[in-house]
Amino acid sequence: LAEGTVNLGPMSRPMRAKETEPFERNFGYRPTALRVAMDALAIYVHKDNPLEQLTLQELDALYSSTLRCGGRQPIDFWGDLALTGSWQERPIQLFGRNSVSGTYGYFKQSALCSGDFKNDVNEQPGSASVVQAVASTLNGIGYSGLGYKTSGVKTLRLNTGKAVLLPTAQNAISGEYPFSRYMYLYINKKPGQSLPPLEREFIKFILSKEGQAIVEKDGYVPVQPDIANVELRKALI
Repeated sequence: LAEGTVNLGPMSRPMRAKETEPFERNFGYRPTALRVAMDALAIYVHKDNPLEQLTLQELDALYSSTLRCGGRQPIDFWGDLALTGSWQERPIQLFGRNSVSGTYGYFKQSALCSGDFKNDVNEQPGSASVVQAVASTLNGIGYSGLGYKTSGVKTLRLNTGKAVLLPTAQNAISGEYPFSRYMYLYINKKPGQSLPPLEREFIKFILSKEGQAIVEKDGYVPVQPDIANVELRKALI
């Protein structure tokens, strides 16, 4: 997008300053961010795992080596989460995204309070790969988008201290679920000028009822109509 070789750039998080600066240098204005969908980042375990929920502090203690988000001491075994019997002494196998992923950065910021990941997190190249790894690993746990859920895993509830919540569309829209986020489409739109007709029509379709139905079919959460109208005005005016 900054080099001008593409006109549309999908992102799972807002662009950072170091990412927008090259664009501004080349074009003299900032890229325009459009909210085109929502996602809820779910915590998955193997379908046979008896665990049902986690606190946010426990999630920090599972994944972080620096414990900035309330974790008191590292959690390394399922017994540390009060599982008993054959689960008690089983080591937890952590799965997550690699460092070039927007989901990695979002989880690091939101779940770890920008702390450091443990060294033994098994980094995966894609969101589907995380879920697949958890489904094939009895002791596994991983984070990935809600739309990637399969029959081999189950989703944990998160205890925020105020409520115990699943990553549902309703909880994402309300903002109650702690790891709900917008998905963005960045466009190169010069202030005061219209987009080329093909780009205009494509964006209109994405934010239309039909386009948002595809968003939902693909496992994401459609944006609310008032949000869609705001984003449409940003793109078309």
